[in-house]
Amino acid sequence: MTPAEAVPRVQYVLAHAWMVRNFLKHAEEVQDDEEMLEVHRVIFDTIRAVEPSFQRGDHTEYLRRLRGKLSKLRRASEFFTREYRRISDHTNFEMAALSLAGCVAEIDQILSETTGLVPSAQAESSESE
Repeated sequence: MTPAEAVPRVQYVLAHAWMVRNFLKHAEEVQDDEEMLEVHRVIFDTIRAVEPSFQRGDHTEYLRRLRGKLSKLRRASEFFTREYRRISDHTNFEMAALSLAGCVAEIDQILSETTGLVPSAQAESSESE
């Protein structure tokens, strides 16, 4: 798929991640847990990082920025999946963790199917510079 085809698919997935963010941001159980609050901040940061390039219609830059943020989003998702039970074992938390993990997996899939992208190791190293 081309970058122009990938971006709308990623936007759809990020909309789901935004709902996880919104749930966590407003979940009373999370408010005193700084590590758990970081999960919703990482989701916010990821989405806001790609927003300017989305608004400009710069698909290549959008995907480059997304790829640079993906490892941090993945770590946040893994942390949330591993740790949500210490906050609450309610189904809302379980489903939010599953949803965020699904978002990360879907973004990985979309990026792997997109042609014309810089390999991920190069993208991540250029993002950290």
